[in-house]
Amino acid sequence: MTFQLGSALLDACVLAVLDREDTYGYVLTQSVKQVVEISESTLYPVLRRLQKDDMLSTYDQPYSGRLRRYYAITPGGREKLSEYRGAWRAYRESVEKILFGGNGI
Repeated sequence: MTFQLGSALLDACVLAVLDREDTYGYVLTQSVKQVVEISESTLYPVLRRLQKDDMLSTYDQPYSGRLRRYYAITPGGREKLSEYRGAWRAYRESVEKILFGGNGI
């Protein structure tokens, strides 16, 4: 069974991957796919929106005779990621109280 992935959680996952290191779209998709099924066609609009909201920046690097676009988290993106992490902890604790009783497992 899988749970629906909302846009805020997808944003949080993308920002968390980029908080570890700058990367390009394919690697980013593969990293996010480890926890949720997502295609590159779904991910690129998310990346554009995060960039428009000043949470990501981009730069190009040559690779095998062509340019590869890399994504990097901005200070604003790090701030938002911190908010997402706090919200996730509170949400997780609330769900675990219902599913498992008490304060979690």
